[in-house]
Amino acid sequence: MRVVVLGGGYAGVVLTDRLEQRLPADVDLVVVDDTGDHLVQHELHRAIRHPEFADDVVVPLDDIFDRARVEVATVERVDRDARQVELADGTSLDYDVAAVCLGAETAYYDLPGVEAHASPLKRLPDAARIRREFENLVKSGGGTAVVGGAGLSGVQTAGELAAFAREKDADIEIVLLEQRETVAPSFPEQFRDAVRDELDREDVEVRTGITVSRARAEAIETDDGDVAYDVFVWTGGIRGPDALGGERVNVRADFAVDDHTLVLGDAARVVDAEGTAVPASAQAAVREAKVAARNVEEVVADLREHDDGFRPRLERYTFDSPGWLVSVGDGAVAQVGPSVFRGAAANAVKSGVGASYLASAGSIRDVVGLLREEFDLAGE
Repeated sequence: MRVVVLGGGYAGVVLTDRLEQRLPADVDLVVVDDTGDHLVQHELHRAIRHPEFADDVVVPLDDIFDRARVEVATVERVDRDARQVELADGTSLDYDVAAVCLGAETAYYDLPGVEAHASPLKRLPDAARIRREFENLVKSGGGTAVVGGAGLSGVQTAGELAAFAREKDADIEIVLLEQRETVAPSFPEQFRDAVRDELDREDVEVRTGITVSRARAEAIETDDGDVAYDVFVWTGGIRGPDALGGERVNVRADFAVDDHTLVLGDAARVVDAEGTAVPASAQAAVREAKVAARNVEEVVADLREHDDGFRPRLERYTFDSPGWLVSVGDGAVAQVGPSVFRGAAANAVKSGVGASYLASAGSIRDVVGLLREEFDLAGE
């Protein structure tokens, strides 16, 4: 029997770690990932200003797992009827149970010129490209850097660029554009307000209620007029992975899309057991993986013991966040329960939950353990 986990992001790493302990020894456990490395995505923005962080935000998957076999390959398609994973090199991998944790890609919403002119921030080469463009802008004497999209990724990117400009004593204006009326629009009001205050403190020009229509080589066209730019970063949304046709799969609270396949993490649009739409975030992906691991274990046991066509009862996931954290330049905003912290207090909270482990530990050698600490998974 073979169980495949597709993707080595947050959901894939935590799920595989748990399956190594839960699955019978004779089950072939395979992880398929296009890079063979785990990327600590929520710290990627730091590599823009501090390229030395690049070595600390990736770790080989082979160094994480004890039992699982890692196959470095790009997933082209998941054929659920045939129970096969089709790979870009023309080969395929049969499975009895698959967990699709392929994450998400940047969404450009077919806006003319945006993909051609903007840099996304999904991988290390993206951070390196943004740094090069920003350094060139510093050398040229200044200008404008625009970040499109004020979700947490956009907030962190704008804050990092503002701090970078300050470090270089450069005359660079940082502009953050958001279509909706607030920054961090998917989060609680107190948290949103504190994030906006931190952006103001960093001298980021925040422009909300702005709809981007297209991008040209030197300006972004919006419903409020053109916004000239020298550096353009796009964090305006996500779409599903190419292997799923670019769509995020709608899934129930048990993550099962058929009797043999589960989808979780950012690749899925999850509605939890209480009917709540689960936000796409590292925190949610890690917590989903905990429930998904028990469900994969249950499906495997049922397939080994029964052939009656009846599906086992699977556990249903309920989203429950202990709080939210976001870096804004050298500052931070943290919400724990109803309390919101900024500045030194927020940084203290970050340290307490492990979000600043890159700075304190210097490298990642126990990704799974650090993820458990950060997202309050110890002992679960």
